Amino acid sequence: MRPLDMIIIAAFAVMSLAAVVLTVYDKRAAKRAPRRRVPEATLMLVAALGGSFAMYAVMRLIRHKTLHPKFMVGIPVLMVVHAALIVLCIVLLRPALG
Repeated sequence: MRPLDMIIIAAFAVMSLAAVVLTVYDKRAAKRAPRRRVPEATLMLVAALGGSFAMYAVMRLIRHKTLHPKFMVGIPVLMVVHAALIVLCIVLLRPALG
């Protein structure tokens, strides 16, 4: 595996871990009024940067933000975009890069 492949995999792993941690934290904070919540823009940014698959899975699992169309439509759209980018990298760029 090339170094670029490792960097891409590591970036998705880090963003996925951040997505899980932030989503679970926000769910716990929502149950306890005085705690500071994670802004929705931050959750969407982490999803957009590569954490969409993990965030969607965790949101469904812990039933967090499931009534918000921004998340239940927006994150699956990001998942499709990420999947397309991954396929693009595998199919088109891999042969070109050697």
